[in-house]
Amino acid sequence: MSTGIDHGRFEEGRGVNYWDLDRPLERELRRLYTNEEFEWAEPRLAEFGAVVGRTIADNADYVDDHGPELEPYDAHGEVWNRVRYPAEQFENDRLAYERGIVADAFEAPLDRDEPMPLAHTLAMQYLLSYADVGFDCPVAMTAGAALVLEKFDDGSLAEYYEALTSREYDDLIEGAMFLTEKQGGSDVGANETRAEYDPESGYWRLSGEKWFCSNVDAEGTLALARTPDAPEGTAGLSMFLVPHSDPDSDARPADGPYTKGDRLEDGPLEPEAVNDQLYRRLKDKLGTTAVPTGEVEFTGAKAFLVGEEEKGFTQMTEMLNLERLSNAAAACGLMGRATLESAIYAANREAFGDTIDRYPLMRADLVDMTVAHEAATAFTFEAARLLSERERAERSARSDDAASADGDAASTTADESADEAYRLMRLLTPIAKLRTGRMAVDTASYAMEIHGGNGYVNDFVTNRLLRDAQVLPIWEGTENVLSLDVLRALEREDAHEPLLETIEDRLETVSHPALADAAETVESEYEELAAALATLATEDGEYAQLSAKCLAHYVFDIFTAALLLEQAQTSLEADDGDRSDGSDENTESGRLALIAQRFVATELEDRPARGITGGDRDVLEAFEPIVRGGPVDPEVLSAAAPADD
Repeated sequence: MSTGIDHGRFEEGRGVNYWDLDRPLERELRRLYTNEEFEWAEPRLAEFGAVVGRTIADNADYVDDHGPELEPYDAHGEVWNRVRYPAEQFENDRLAYERGIVADAFEAPLDRDEPMPLAHTLAMQYLLSYADVGFDCPVAMTAGAALVLEKFDDGSLAEYYEALTSREYDDLIEGAMFLTEKQGGSDVGANETRAEYDPESGYWRLSGEKWFCSNVDAEGTLALARTPDAPEGTAGLSMFLVPHSDPDSDARPADGPYTKGDRLEDGPLEPEAVNDQLYRRLKDKLGTTAVPTGEVEFTGAKAFLVGEEEKGFTQMTEMLNLERLSNAAAACGLMGRATLESAIYAANREAFGDTIDRYPLMRADLVDMTVAHEAATAFTFEAARLLSERERAERSARSDDAASADGDAASTTADESADEAYRLMRLLTPIAKLRTGRMAVDTASYAMEIHGGNGYVNDFVTNRLLRDAQVLPIWEGTENVLSLDVLRALEREDAHEPLLETIEDRLETVSHPALADAAETVESEYEELAAALATLATEDGEYAQLSAKCLAHYVFDIFTAALLLEQAQTSLEADDGDRSDGSDENTESGRLALIAQRFVATELEDRPARGITGGDRDVLEAFEPIVRGGPVDPEVLSAAAPADD
């Protein structure tokens, strides 16, 4: 039987293998992947977890202190747009991209017949974010740009797609998304950047300003602009790929996209090889130093139209779905690092004659940090499962387009499957990003508090974790913007139907006595949620907006509770079967039950006097199994079961 993790044997949360120490990610991927996929992925994720913990994490600290620098002009005053990076960032790039962090979800690895699900890039981004949320931003946008070209390009940009999904660092380009403009912000329909076709050069030419451009010098940048005579608002926006380099310049070091290998071998582009745009300055940000974020002025920059005109916003939302789940996965990874650092520090820091993890308040705090991390990860990867299902169904449908009548029938089935997954994913995705971003800030903040004064200074990683976490509620839409998106999903996609059906189906599976009280609480709240959804359907728009954020958090709590209870039930059933032959109990099964119970108690139970008069000490008994993964005392589980009448 497992005795759990001895956090006291570590000095800090680096120099370790993050995959080996992260229980929720392994559990979610076992649930999400087929057996064959997990068997293939596990050793690769273990290797990557070690690389992140032992090399990328140290490099990330150096990059945070010596980040990218912008040289907008050369010595002669010519536009240069050179971003200078420390060597440690190039090393991190190579270590991540050459392990397939983007490629494996788009192009079949050499030893596989098909790509891994999109959830695989999210899993690797999750592990990467144990070390550096800032670096995960360009990784996520590279995957997002690849997804857009896969779905909407007619083949004319194949060399850019191949470079975005390259496993060879020297042949790689990164992606970016230039969306925000100064006057519009979240109001994308207010964008003023213009695009006009230049028949002489054969390119579209972009003119305008983009205000918050992360990964500013990416070669695979996607940007929205309005073509002549296009309508106002989002309906008039088209999508363009805008390279960093001038695609026709003889001064470029190679044909095709300007790759990472070109940059490393030949140095920065000469001014005449730079596309017609000016990087005015890099933002002086609170955190995420690894990704250079700047202001860009397009001055006739050459660009390629992606797909059809005036379809840009619809195309960009496809990228946003993946980007928002990348944001959520990054939040979960950061929460994992913050919780790990806290558990290690508490196991080593002595005060008043004992390590501080022996004291009740600290034990309760570490339990709740762990439960929050587990809950965030479960919800995020359920949304990732739906995204993966939908994309696989769409890929299958596209491959059947030229098939016979039987193929057409298969395509119809795939379309239906994709549509069902899409409706629920469309609701869960903004909620995942909304809730996990806030949870990451809270978790990082408390990790800093656990470390005391040391946590507040830059010598310790909690300082950077909090600075990096603070952008997660902002990137890809604030809580208010995402809450309104939840309302749109309910109104336009009837997303409440698969939501309520899924919650009900999960609760119906829960029958173990140890889960009975928690399940009863969730069932009651499920009925309240259904009533809330019915109420909002009949109220005016102003009231619905007023309630939107509360509703989004409510959906997260109930959906997550049902998901955790179902997982606990499944694990307990498997454990009962295992022990029928006399074997020991499965430690993880009891642990999952305790996690589900604690989540329901903290997020959904209405306890008199806020629990003070109830005499509940269960959290102290749950510390070892939840935080350290140690064995579960059967009496702890049986104590949670209702007594027979």
